[in-house]
Amino acid sequence: MKYLSAMKKLGFILFVAAGMLFGTTACKSKEAAYKAAYLKAQEQPQEVVNEGPEEEVLPADTSVVAPVVNNRVSTERISIIDDNSEKLKPFNVVVGSFSIKTNASSLKERLIADGYDAFLARNNQMMYRVVVGSFDTREEAENLRDAVKAKYSPDFSDAWLLINQ
Repeated sequence: MKYLSAMKKLGFILFVAAGMLFGTTACKSKEAAYKAAYLKAQEQPQEVVNEGPEEEVLPADTSVVAPVVNNRVSTERISIIDDNSEKLKPFNVVVGSFSIKTNASSLKERLIADGYDAFLARNNQMMYRVVVGSFDTREEAENLRDAVKAKYSPDFSDAWLLINQ
């Protein structure tokens, strides 16, 4: 009886050991395949997509680099989610867009601490927009957008104009 019990335990231990050995070697082949695919992808030329600001290099006799301005403009319906709905005007300068309200609120508080009259708005896709300024004219909004880009470069270099429908 003891002999059968010991054999069962030994068999079970061997079975578990074989399973563990097989499990660790099975991962190696997948890891090698992923690595090979990664290396192959690295060898192929890739298309570079740059949505941010680009730099234009001036002639060789000068060392000045002038940025090419990326002035995104978007039109959508937004509604203010802060208490003060009279802040929302047609032309808005957006410095951040978040799906999580807490993240948007943190950026808004940072801008308020820096002296801006920032507020949160939300669009129909439930994205929270951090608006640093809202204006009746496009020119005023563009001036603030450019000032924010200059002051906070490179953090808010993608600040953009949102026209509220």
